[in-house]
Amino acid sequence: MSVSASDFRIPVGEGTVGAAFARPDNPTATVVVAHGAGAGMDHPFMHGFTGGLNSLGIATLRFNFPYREAGRKFPDRPPAAIAAWRAAMAAAAERAAEYGDTGPLWAAGKSFGGRMASMAVAEGMEAAGLVFLGYPLHAPGKPDKLRDEHLYGITAPMLFLQGSRDTFATPELLEDVVGRIGPSAVLQWVDGGDHSFAVAGLKRSAAEVGASLAEPVARFIRSSG
Repeated sequence: MSVSASDFRIPVGEGTVGAAFARPDNPTATVVVAHGAGAGMDHPFMHGFTGGLNSLGIATLRFNFPYREAGRKFPDRPPAAIAAWRAAMAAAAERAAEYGDTGPLWAAGKSFGGRMASMAVAEGMEAAGLVFLGYPLHAPGKPDKLRDEHLYGITAPMLFLQGSRDTFATPELLEDVVGRIGPSAVLQWVDGGDHSFAVAGLKRSAAEVGASLAEPVARFIRSSG
């Protein structure tokens, strides 16, 4: 499958952030993907995941949050991260329109990136659906402080892909949250996976791990119409 790719800059606030757009011929959807707190858009996991989606006929746009662009380690506060999300979604919509693509526009993110996407949608950002690659429901060892309040007002389809050994989400707590959201939310476990979806005893590169998540995500997008 032929895939065209381009790097560009997205204006966010008073600056810009890096972004990469990749489009196979006649994509069925476009997915904007945000990185986690500890790695930027060029991490092998991000390359593997978006490349996997491209091979399945889905266009992708990955981008950096401002803090990562500036070389800072501490993630942006929600207002800045949400502004970046809005700008990235607008950029993806513009590129889809340029090509005449009419498929749905989804928002996806690894950990922090997915949580910020959901907060943006809760505040009115339009997205056909949300994909969480390891939702950080709580900090490790702190299950009493859940990050879930904003999720219950979201009506768009949501896929929670979660490692069964992920210390950022106690299984029983995440199952309860997804159940309370309702039928629009689906939880799919990656057996043995940690927060990075690495499985003990299974030797895979970060790119291979990211690519392995593309099929369930593409399947969910197709099933959501």
